[in-house]
Amino acid sequence: MKRLKIYLLAMLPLAFVTFSCDEEDAILEQQLKDNPLPEAPSGDPGVLDFSQYVAIGNSLAAGVMDGALYTDGQNHSIPALLAAQFQISGVGGGSFNQPDINSVNGYSGPGPDGQPGTSDDQGRFLLSLALAKPVPTPGELPTAYGGNKAELNNFGVPGMRITEVLSPSLANNPYYARFASAPGTSTVLGDALATSPTFFTYWLGSNDILQYAIGGGSNESLITSAQDFQDALSQSLGALVQSGAEGVVLTLPPYVLLPYFRAVPYNAIPMTDANEVAQLNAAFSGLNRALDGLVQVSQQSPLVNVSQQEADRRKVSYALGANPILIKDDALVDFDRPGGEFDILLALQLITPAERQALAPYGQSRPATANDLPTLASASVLGTAVGGNEQALVGITVPAADNLILSASEVQTVVGTRAQFNAIIAGVVAGINAQSNGSITLVDVQPAFADLFGLSPAAARFLIDPSQGTNQALEAMGEAAAAQADGQLGLEVDGHNLRPDFAPNGVFSTDGVHPNPRGNAIIANLIIDALNTTRGANIPHVNVIALRGIVATDL
Repeated sequence: MKRLKIYLLAMLPLAFVTFSCDEEDAILEQQLKDNPLPEAPSGDPGVLDFSQYVAIGNSLAAGVMDGALYTDGQNHSIPALLAAQFQISGVGGGSFNQPDINSVNGYSGPGPDGQPGTSDDQGRFLLSLALAKPVPTPGELPTAYGGNKAELNNFGVPGMRITEVLSPSLANNPYYARFASAPGTSTVLGDALATSPTFFTYWLGSNDILQYAIGGGSNESLITSAQDFQDALSQSLGALVQSGAEGVVLTLPPYVLLPYFRAVPYNAIPMTDANEVAQLNAAFSGLNRALDGLVQVSQQSPLVNVSQQEADRRKVSYALGANPILIKDDALVDFDRPGGEFDILLALQLITPAERQALAPYGQSRPATANDLPTLASASVLGTAVGGNEQALVGITVPAADNLILSASEVQTVVGTRAQFNAIIAGVVAGINAQSNGSITLVDVQPAFADLFGLSPAAARFLIDPSQGTNQALEAMGEAAAAQADGQLGLEVDGHNLRPDFAPNGVFSTDGVHPNPRGNAIIANLIIDALNTTRGANIPHVNVIALRGIVATDL
């Protein structure tokens, strides 16, 4: 039987002892005298009204963890954790209803047959201790929400982009369609406003750049334009504030730090056999000679412009130990294009037709560097044989596809776009607050991420503000992140060091993107701290350590 383990940093053993009733009563009485029960917590809302709280967001609000939306993850969503604290005596929070998914494992995707809705569908991922990687559970497609849609409070929709909060076409997303008030005509914003909210949390914008990053930067159409981002943000926040509600807006965290981009190192190709190394180097000698040949031709012909530095960065050489992944980088000039550099070598009779054909896969290839970020998805593909050919191994003899690697230039795109979005968020919130007497509290999550991931102050400042001071809002965010960055990996919470990964003491779930319950609690507490500091509230913290981390299996 599969044994599941829930890892917590503090676990108390249970002892079962037989007592008579009188003895048990006497012991309980003495224990209560020596260790009186703490008083029930209480708080204060300050100037806020939490009686009708609504949450608008994407998968982070919905409670996605471990690659799926499932019951336990939903129960530990950031809004659900916040709502529980708002319901503490004196704070004034009302009931909080979520569109219950009613699924132990949820749905992460189709199984080996590639068909959704069949018996091999996959659900959430568990951490396999034996395999040292996430493994899927049996899953099931989401079904329609059977509760009262008019009484919902959590409007988090996995996959929702900021422009879709205003769009009826979001009904094409099954996670909205299952609880939309009128699929095809209603919108998330309209449904939320129909509840007459008094307070809201708003965390959108991740999918407007993160989907591009998760896909290895292979599809630029997944990046929302700055104008569309600003328009959707202004309209949705403006409507919420005009309804009389006050609320919180969160900034976007530095995505390139997520475990999804850090779990697989750039040099993930191990070599332990000297004979295999020699064979590989012999196989790539033709490519390396061709690249040197292009350098020589460049010195004699204006038709070719390949420097020695460019040739060297494309050359492939293996050695015993850890080796870089061979990747495709679409930012490189394609030497394999018709009439391109490889064809010129053939025309000059510097290579044979057979050699030209052998060069075809390497027109935009190079070994990865530390500036490239393999995705978590690459872990299941690297080293596999293409079409059953054991000589064609992904990332070794065949370049890993662009969608598996976030290249250095694509990393810059993600960093720059996210910063631009954060500048827009700060500007829109400031503009609305100037007209509404400060109705919105901006919560910047970036300093906590800089601390969690062990950034140096200089690295934190540059990652948060790549504009290097040309934008005042980003400059302030960069300084705040630098002030909290201590260069020490992990975050100290109640005497425990919680790590930025999906290990047993990590704060992320096994999908490498979404936090686990502890990670969600940390973010909830950032919101609570902001409200307590700026809005006169006194809301108790969520007990982070009392919540679970990841779920693992021995198999």
